[in-house]
Amino acid sequence: MLDHLAFTAPEPKVIAGAQSDWELVIGMEVHAQVASNAKLFSGASTTFGAEPNSNVAFVDAAMPGMLPVINEFCVAQAVRTGLALKAGINLRSAFDRKNYFYPDLPQGYQISQLYHPIVGEGEIIVDMGPGVARKVRIERIHLEQDAGKSIHDMDPNMSFVDLNRTGVALMEIVSRPDIRGPEEAAAYVAKLRQILRYIGTCDGNMQNGNLRADVNVSVCRPGQYEKYQETQDFSRLGTRCEIKNMNSMRFIQAAIDYEARRQIAILEDGGKIVQETRLYDPDKGETRSMRSKEEAHDYRYFPCPDLLPLEIEQDWVDDIGAKMPELPDEKKARFVKDLGLSEYDASVLTAEVENANYFEAVVTVAEDGKLAANWVINELFGRLKKEGLEIGESPVAPAQLGGIIRLIKSDKISGKIGKDLFEIVFTEGGDPEKIVEERGMIQVTDTGAIEAAVDAVIAANPDQVEKAKANPKLAGWFVGQVIKASGGKANPKAVNEIVAQKLGL
Repeated sequence: MLDHLAFTAPEPKVIAGAQSDWELVIGMEVHAQVASNAKLFSGASTTFGAEPNSNVAFVDAAMPGMLPVINEFCVAQAVRTGLALKAGINLRSAFDRKNYFYPDLPQGYQISQLYHPIVGEGEIIVDMGPGVARKVRIERIHLEQDAGKSIHDMDPNMSFVDLNRTGVALMEIVSRPDIRGPEEAAAYVAKLRQILRYIGTCDGNMQNGNLRADVNVSVCRPGQYEKYQETQDFSRLGTRCEIKNMNSMRFIQAAIDYEARRQIAILEDGGKIVQETRLYDPDKGETRSMRSKEEAHDYRYFPCPDLLPLEIEQDWVDDIGAKMPELPDEKKARFVKDLGLSEYDASVLTAEVENANYFEAVVTVAEDGKLAANWVINELFGRLKKEGLEIGESPVAPAQLGGIIRLIKSDKISGKIGKDLFEIVFTEGGDPEKIVEERGMIQVTDTGAIEAAVDAVIAANPDQVEKAKANPKLAGWFVGQVIKASGGKANPKAVNEIVAQKLGL
């Protein structure tokens, strides 16, 4: 994957207990809502924020005699995700019923894939800093339908049910227990979200619940994890507890840290960890027990009798693969190799697909990757953050910013004038080249005019001349005075050369 960017694995997080050191072992189950206009087994809309119970087909409401029909687009989205994670695609997969009762699950079961998922083993490279990354193995991705939503705070005596989410397609992306710390866990979710957004299979909106994570946390003594890696013997690792429905990077980290310390305290006190499902309370900053951990037999899984096994063709998978967009790691590597960017700048620019697309459009006009990166990161991103705007809301189009950079590169304007021009374009709009000409902002490159200005400043400041000859660093004062006298239009490079020449430096 990062073929020319070598990396080493980060050190595992170590927590000092009262008696000894402990290491964290974390596995993630991320539920990503498939970006699709229709649900997994019905044609009902998936639009967020619709009136309660308005996006519900008969099959979603479990009306008698209604049969599910698979949404081919959702299957393609799962395949696309698998290919992006370098995973194996299973040409034959099957759906199972996961039976349990819950008020917002009208069928009394969830259609999922336990035994034969559509996507097999893959991997994600999680960047943790320049030259440092964690390879996290993906165990599987399966398709399943979401449940509805119970609402308990609208009436003191009754609960309500909204079935709009019922039947919405989810991809459950299950990792191996390869994550070794809270920061890594958050970075893993962020990297997964980035990939999904690049390929368009999930919008990654955690606030709306479109991407949420179940976090499995356990602790072990130093050295035990390495023995697990050698033998794949899970008994080397501690008993895990699952923290459900995390939808915030910050809360994921806080929940893991609390849960790990809770487990360490129990173990050092001679107790045992009970495998269970827990919830994180952000107000109290702690996890609390939700229910004892279920096994497959608790749900009474069995093949869904309403759906035949799902069989897809390799040619169809290959066609999806051929139309895949450039992935973030590939784009980052290209920015470093072809545009000469630092790994840090490339990471910033590829963090969000919209940012990367904007930057590439700027480079097309500016024809200078490094200069474009500097302007996009420092000037544009800084100003957008100050104004509380997203990249899609930028008043400065890529062609406009590219035009400003091209004017600087051609020495038509200076970097300082460029910043003034950027401010004008940001607040008023317009064509940068026309603005420069109409407002007389073109840089003075006439050496004769600059020489005259330098002579005038030198003649007016004989004492400063002597100081500059004794300490050449003070020549910068003359440069500043000349540029100031020119209204900021004098070419700084030319001024520096002429001042050095006139002062004999």
